[in-house]
Amino acid sequence: MPRQFSNTNRKDILGMSKKLHFIFSDNRWLVPTNALSVSGLDALSHISLGAFNAQIEDAVHITHSGYGEHVLIDLYKEQVEHADYELLSLREALGVLPPPDFQHLAQAWQYATFLRHHKYCGQCGAQMHKVQWEMAMHCHRCQHRCYPRVSPCIIVAVRRDDKILLAKGVRHQTSGFFSTLAGFVESGETLEHAVHREIKEEVGVEVTNIEYFGSQAWPFPHSIMVGFLADYAGGDLVLDKNEILEADYFDVDNLPNIPPTLSIAGRLIEETVKRIKKS
Repeated sequence: MPRQFSNTNRKDILGMSKKLHFIFSDNRWLVPTNALSVSGLDALSHISLGAFNAQIEDAVHITHSGYGEHVLIDLYKEQVEHADYELLSLREALGVLPPPDFQHLAQAWQYATFLRHHKYCGQCGAQMHKVQWEMAMHCHRCQHRCYPRVSPCIIVAVRRDDKILLAKGVRHQTSGFFSTLAGFVESGETLEHAVHREIKEEVGVEVTNIEYFGSQAWPFPHSIMVGFLADYAGGDLVLDKNEILEADYFDVDNLPNIPPTLSIAGRLIEETVKRIKKS
């Protein structure tokens, strides 16, 4: 049954200094209803902790920022409901928060995912314990220590003359988005090697003039997207049907449905369009 929130004990049990409480229930984020669009992350400092007595002892310090201290409270599978609060998916939050605030949320969720997945030692099976001075889990039996996983993923906007290469991936079948090409970096690869390999594997073409653009923490569940711009160098479009449903070179004045600029994919497309129109 979903937990009914109590309206009592609105004092901050974790202390009187300002704190942002990142509270997760299953894979969703608990926030004051309709507050993020007005107050941003500052809304989290007004969450009442009276309903979380059982979880307070397990609250985890994340970091400090201009907002104050960031604190993680994980309810795991426990569901909650209250008129003053709502549960958002991280993708819904991406559409509400400005990029710097979303980065804070991404860090909190990636830490929650890490702590959930490392309760027991992967080397000897013993229970692991949180290290107090850093974000890590330690096994006192075999001395194995684990840190939060970060999976690097390249994402590339490819320009061919006055057009941009966009593809609809299997994952975007429902949304209908045509986006830039992306893929995980494999062991032993440089980022540049991953760019060449992924584009060749997914759509069969070669690229050149690879240029770093920027990056974005992508907590789905623990990636960092590393963005590049590149130019077409040769080859015909040959699609990997396991990954790509459609791909083509699009005129920048007649683009298909594309991701918003909240995501690095949208910003890569925006930058490519800008450069084409300037040339």
